[in-house]
Amino acid sequence: MSMRLLLSNIFLVQRSRQTLQLLRAMSTASPCQSAIGYLGQADAQQLDQDMFNECGYGLDQLMELAGLSVAMGLAKVYPNRGGVLVCCGPGNNGGDGLVAARHLKAFGYTPTLVYPKRPQRSPFTNLTKACEVMNIPFLDSDVIPVSGDIDGRYEVVLDGIFGFSFKGSVRAPFDRLLESLKSCNVPICSIDVPSGWDVEQGSPDGLQPETLISLTAPKKCAAFFRGKHHLLGGRFVPDLIAERYKLRIPAYPAEDQVVRLDA
Repeated sequence: MSMRLLLSNIFLVQRSRQTLQLLRAMSTASPCQSAIGYLGQADAQQLDQDMFNECGYGLDQLMELAGLSVAMGLAKVYPNRGGVLVCCGPGNNGGDGLVAARHLKAFGYTPTLVYPKRPQRSPFTNLTKACEVMNIPFLDSDVIPVSGDIDGRYEVVLDGIFGFSFKGSVRAPFDRLLESLKSCNVPICSIDVPSGWDVEQGSPDGLQPETLISLTAPKKCAAFFRGKHHLLGGRFVPDLIAERYKLRIPAYPAEDQVVRLDA
């Protein structure tokens, strides 16, 4: 057997195993989760572009809507208005976290932001300023909280470190931050994709949150989620986009910006 054929066979076996794992995970999902459909990485990225190019949305507008959904979802699951450690990465999930922190402050929570890598461009600079003028504290960029401090000071952690564009290994300083979060005892609520997970295959080595708030539609990795609470936010997807990606978005209750998928 040639080396090229051998490598091709190995690749096919790996893909078959991955597909089987996904099907097994989907078979254990709730009826609501199974009915809505899942987005892979390429489709999730293209859906965002379609929202920009065909529907007139801007990045800052989508972040504002997504962050509001996240804040409302967290408030439904954790109604005690306590301290929230909001962990933000350098990408769009981090922007969602900044928006969520601002809304949580307005809802009566006490958020603190961990934002060690801050992009110096819009909309991130504007989102950062909006938090600063609301007197939401930021930990110093070189400070990574340890698990004991997290357990002693906060009621819940909001994970906005990495989203559906994440690939490869976790680099500093986020490797240390993820290790601290894995060791803490307070519940973790992840935005869209638990940090450290492959967007399609999940990861036993990433965070294992108690709550997942999917945005727009669950990503394929959500089929591997085994936490207590799964919600969907992002009540802004037009019918033409939902139909294009074969999404069957459940009805949102009244004026709510989130809907439970774990029912």
